[in-house]
Amino acid sequence: MASSWWGDKEEHGTPVVVKMDNPYSLVEIDGPGMDSSEKARRSKNAKQFKWVLLLRAHRAVGCVAWLAGGFWGLLGAVNRRVRRSRDADAEPDAEASGRGRHMLGFLRAFLLLSLAMLAFETAAYLKGWHYFPRDLPEHYLRQLPEHLQNLPEHLRHLPENLRHLPDGLRMPEQQEIQGWLHRAYVAWLAFRIDYIAWAIEKLSGFCIVLFMVQSIDRILLCLGCFWIKVRGIKPGLVATKKRGNKYADDNDLEDGDDLGAYFPMVLLQMPMCNEKEVYETSISHVCQIDWPRDRMLVQVLDDSDDETCQMLIRAEVTKWNQRGVNIIYRHRLSRTGYKAGNLKSAMSCEYVKDYEFVAIFDADFQPNPDFLKLTVPHFKGNPELGLVQARWSFVNKDENLLTRLQNINLCFHFEVEQQVNGIYLNFFGFNGTAGVWRIEALEDSGGWMERTTVEDMDIAVRAHLQGWKFIYLNDVKVLCELPESYQAYRKQQHRWHSGPMQLFRLCLPAIIKSKIPLWKKANLVMLFFLLRKLILPFYSFTLFCVILPLTMFVPEAELPIWVICYVPMIMSVLNILPAPKSFPFVIPYLLFENTMSVTKFNAMVSGLFQLGSSYEWVVTKKAGRTSSESDIFAMAEKTDTATRPAPRLVRGVSEAGLEAWAKTHQLDNKDLQLKAEAEEVTSLAAAIKKTSKAKPPNRIFKKELALAFLLLIAATRSLLSAQGLHFYFLLFQGVTFLVVGLDLIGEQVS
Repeated sequence: MASSWWGDKEEHGTPVVVKMDNPYSLVEIDGPGMDSSEKARRSKNAKQFKWVLLLRAHRAVGCVAWLAGGFWGLLGAVNRRVRRSRDADAEPDAEASGRGRHMLGFLRAFLLLSLAMLAFETAAYLKGWHYFPRDLPEHYLRQLPEHLQNLPEHLRHLPENLRHLPDGLRMPEQQEIQGWLHRAYVAWLAFRIDYIAWAIEKLSGFCIVLFMVQSIDRILLCLGCFWIKVRGIKPGLVATKKRGNKYADDNDLEDGDDLGAYFPMVLLQMPMCNEKEVYETSISHVCQIDWPRDRMLVQVLDDSDDETCQMLIRAEVTKWNQRGVNIIYRHRLSRTGYKAGNLKSAMSCEYVKDYEFVAIFDADFQPNPDFLKLTVPHFKGNPELGLVQARWSFVNKDENLLTRLQNINLCFHFEVEQQVNGIYLNFFGFNGTAGVWRIEALEDSGGWMERTTVEDMDIAVRAHLQGWKFIYLNDVKVLCELPESYQAYRKQQHRWHSGPMQLFRLCLPAIIKSKIPLWKKANLVMLFFLLRKLILPFYSFTLFCVILPLTMFVPEAELPIWVICYVPMIMSVLNILPAPKSFPFVIPYLLFENTMSVTKFNAMVSGLFQLGSSYEWVVTKKAGRTSSESDIFAMAEKTDTATRPAPRLVRGVSEAGLEAWAKTHQLDNKDLQLKAEAEEVTSLAAAIKKTSKAKPPNRIFKKELALAFLLLIAATRSLLSAQGLHFYFLLFQGVTFLVVGLDLIGEQVS
């Protein structure tokens, strides 16, 4: 074994150990019996070894240089954020409101108090005043009251509360107290044991109960989704069921049977506001939906206050109108009621009474041509059906870390929550877009109302109270965009979490008085509103951002390890199951969700108490991204239009669309039309270039930064108590808050 090892080494050119007659060994470099070929081989190996060392040294230097460059780049980004923070704060935001100032003031006071406590505790630790001998004998703890009989009057009750202390914690004896500072520290120990620890334990126990209830709800949802997958349960067509098939597939929807001949009048509404990045793609996709042209009407509902944007959208509508699409442009002079007011105004048109269904698409949505053929047939023979909701899919889910984490959340929302509620309850929250409503259901429910910023959830709840049923189609997907910057995502989440609480206050009397079964009322109040809209952000923020740091300064109140680590990890894994490719991001997802609890808690409080920020409506900024297939199609369209007047080859376009296009593009006037289109495109491109604005720079978010420093201070304090797992969790969570507070997670604008 040894000889083979040395022989192996010899083959690689290492020194040879020669056994001599004497008891000593020596390393022979150039022995007298070595031939020239052996010397040449040794020299070559030595050079190769030298180059290997140089290569590894070069890689090491490159790695260090890369780390240094990244570190200095990070410092530069932080410096730019700080310099721009004053200008960015001038922008209207929730933080500028009274609620935002109060919340930020509370966090600042909490941060200053934690700094003072850390300094005090560190000084006490260095002086040896820490009373956490983990190996303290049990008999000493039992005899401890006898040693404390000479304590001052305000400390004599301490032995009665020793049962509340964690293992190893003891109070000092009278002879151990040295000076007024030590006495003040002992008094602080007594105060926090009697009052602070008790309050924290009660609050943490309440939050843990809420946490477990919410976890059970999530597990039940996952089990329901698993059962749906195993059994292959899907919403079926009523006509197909009458023929003996329990479920219908996509082919049944387009057969030549009575289903295929079902083409009711459909209104397609596209509300938008100053969204010049996405209007063209969205209008193009909606106008190419495969449906008889005389059986549908497209309403472009433009609330833009930018005149250039209005001109661009109006020109796009005119272009598709000339191609034979029934499309009209509507613009309101006042944005009263925001999106709800826009939809309400559009539904008041006289011609709406001729239509049976209405499909709604936001400005960044790109429906496939077969969207109506996959959704509208579900209404046939089902007069109780009020809504058919399709699933969202995202063109930019892999753009950055922020979009990846959003994709995890929304995949769970659609794959699990919406699908389970749709199959078992026939009710879920309308997502505001990519859905088809029966107009009769809208009118029966009172129409669109402007009382909240979540008009989609409002109309869904009122329709449910009127007895209408909903269907969710998980297999019908509509492309859309995710917000790529943290600022846009933050504003979106604030609106999504403040509106439901505001709606809950308004709808609670109607829910109680409604005639729906009691279990449906309980589902609406306890699960739909309280558990998933109120309890989730409340316990998440309170437990992980307030109580956990407090327990580091009040070690008498402890949080179990399973609450901090094990159960949240299991819940994160369950959340990530619908997006299996995102499993590498399970830890960042858990930390980011805890970070977002600050925004969601703020929004929940503002909506519950109807503060000013709960009425704010901010359009989510779009980047104008499309799928690669759509990009190729758009390039082909431009080339085809510029060269010849042949019909465009559209992915999945209907024959009716091609016939309409051929009728409106006659060969005899092709030159005049191409010239007009070229002039139009040139003028619009110039207008876009003239009025285009740079993206807003990244900014600093003060509440997230305050919580970052608070958690990092708590992590430092946990080292004094030798709480390892708590330290790592607080450290990583604090770093996550720091990254988010410096706006380093989403789109970076140079």
